[in-house]
This record gives sequence, C-alpha cells and structure tokens, in this order.
Amino acid sequence: MSKDFLVFDHVTKRFGALTAVDNVSLTINKGEFFSLLGPSGCGKTTLLRMLGGFERPDSGRIYLEGKDITDLPPNERRIHTVFQNYALFPTMTVWDNIAFSLKLAKKPKAEIEEAVDGILEMIQLSDQAWKYPSQLSGGQKQRVAIARALVDRPQVLLLDEPLAALDLKLRQHMLIELDAIHDQVGITFLYVTHDQGEAMSLSDRIAVVNKGKIEQLDGPAKIYEAPATRFVASFIGDTNFFEGEISSIDGDYCLIDVDGFPQIKAFNDKNLAVGQRVSLSVRPEKIRVTLNPPLPEKGASINVFPSKVKDIVYQGVYTKYWATSSNILISALKPHSRFLLDQETITWNDEVFVWWHPDDGYMVEAK
Repeated sequence: MSKDFLVFDHVTKRFGALTAVDNVSLTINKGEFFSLLGPSGCGKTTLLRMLGGFERPDSGRIYLEGKDITDLPPNERRIHTVFQNYALFPTMTVWDNIAFSLKLAKKPKAEIEEAVDGILEMIQLSDQAWKYPSQLSGGQKQRVAIARALVDRPQVLLLDEPLAALDLKLRQHMLIELDAIHDQVGITFLYVTHDQGEAMSLSDRIAVVNKGKIEQLDGPAKIYEAPATRFVASFIGDTNFFEGEISSIDGDYCLIDVDGFPQIKAFNDKNLAVGQRVSLSVRPEKIRVTLNPPLPEKGASINVFPSKVKDIVYQGVYTKYWATSSNILISALKPHSRFLLDQETITWNDEVFVWWHPDDGYMVEAK
C-alpha cells in the first residue's frame, strides 16, 4: 500500500437505497489542514464518521500511515473528533475535561499535569482552568473541546462543523485561532463544513463533495478561480452563468454566441472547438459597473454591455449591483477601496455599462 499519510481507497457507503459516499478515493497529507466542503447530505460527515470508526464502508479501505484501519474500533484509532455542540462534561472543570483521556489511559500524574497546563497555555485559558463549562463563553467552550481532543497528540483531528453554534464575529475570531492552533501542533486536521468561507480561510486543500462524489480537489484559490464543474462554480461563492455555443476561435480566445445575449469574448481555457456548447462563469467581483464605458485597453477586447440597474445592496466593504442587459440579470461587486462619498454615485434604474476582461471568465460544462 502507498506510504501516503491518510488514504480513502475506493470507499463506498450506502444507507438503504441512498449511496452516501460513492467510490471515493482521496489522499490527505501529514500535517495538512484539509477540508471536506459541500451542502447538507452530500456525504462529507459520512466520510468523517468512517474515518473515526463510527461507520464501516460497504466497500473500499481506509489507510492511516500505511496501516489498514477500516475494521478497527474507534478506541483503537488515534483519531479524535471535535463536534459543534462541544460535548464537554458539565460536572468537570476545564482542567479535568482536558485531562480526562490522559487519566483514562492511566498516564503518570506529572505527565498529565505538564500536558494539560501546556495546552491550556496554548489556548490562552490558563486562568479559566478551574471553571465549569457553564461558566464559559461559546468560544471558550470550543477551545476547551479542541484542547481536550489534542492533549494526547492524536494522528488526526476531525472537526465536524465545529463553529456552527457560534455567532458571526466569534466564528471569524475562532477561524484565526484554529489556524494558529494547527500551526502550533502540526497535527493533520480534517475539517467538515458547508460554509465555503470557513473552508477557504483555513484549508491547505479542499475537496468539494456533491452527492457522494468529489467534484474537485484543489487549493482554495484554484477551486474559486478555476472551478472544475458547474456545481463547484455555483457552490463556491456567487457567479454569473452565460450559456452558449463557440462560434469562432481567435488564438487563445473564442467568441461565444450566448442564448438571448450579445456575443462574449472569453479565454478558451478548455480548448473547445467551434460548435461546442459551454457555460461561462464570471464572478461578480470581476465585473465592473460604471456610468461611462471603459477606455479601450491596449491589445484587449473588453466585454462591454449597456445595462440598467435593478437593485443595489450596500454592504460596507462593497456594494452589490444587479443590472439587466438583454433581459439577463447580471450581478457585480464594487469594492470600496477609496472613500465612497467621493466616488461616482450609481443608483436604481441608472443606465450603466457592465464590463469585464475576457480572461476573467471561466468555462464549465454546459447546462
């Protein structure tokens, strides 16, 4: 078997007529922060539970550091899980919650004290050691749950929607803390979430899961900028889709005859031929909205379309616009990199121009 750190080898899991995980093969590196990202019911938690030993695959094998662990019970795997509900013992102090697994393993008292005190210092809760879970904030409880799972140095830490119970600001703060904890301990983290922002912020690599299969496995930037499928393009952030057919090829670029819309120039990243159907994905932040058409760029044919503003949402760091062009609704983001009140004002029903560079669209399979 391969010496890769963690391997799912053609793993399938069914629940009655439902195939929750469908012939998944996946390799995770030692020390990696790896995320399984997808909508509810896509199979990501089932993958996590099979790795933890709480479910057994119907076919395929799971290997950890070259050892087949498929049939090992959970207590014989050096794999720990952090859940969104913390699962702390309410009648134990923070210190005793963290020490629990070490005491269960009958570790020497001095070793337990050194390990617990050290990890309390790492999560910056030394001054809370003798409090009970009910006396802690949500973020503090989550840090204690993570510390308890890490104190005896597992090979893998599984995190199943660990921040779902926290409010937005606390989630954002915990993302930074999780990243810092991972850097300090160097243990492989396998993170399960439906929140693309969390996965993009934390992960070395992400597997996007849909209907029991992995649609794309890449780094965050590649998944966002170069989605492998239409599902990935739509699930990771917002995007505009333009459906059409390749009408001509000009070097690295092509012209797309779009259904019910003017022709669009795009980088032909898939090397498609004339006559092939395609969906072009253009992210809202790639699209500019201005009262005047853009100045011509040397050597580039910018896609420019007269439009009418239909809706505007101001969100502080940016404004989101929806504009109609040839009866197609297009979304665009305008970042506020300069003082907003000194900039041109675009309002509802304004006649505007939406435009983007041909390099800023990305082709996925036709609808």
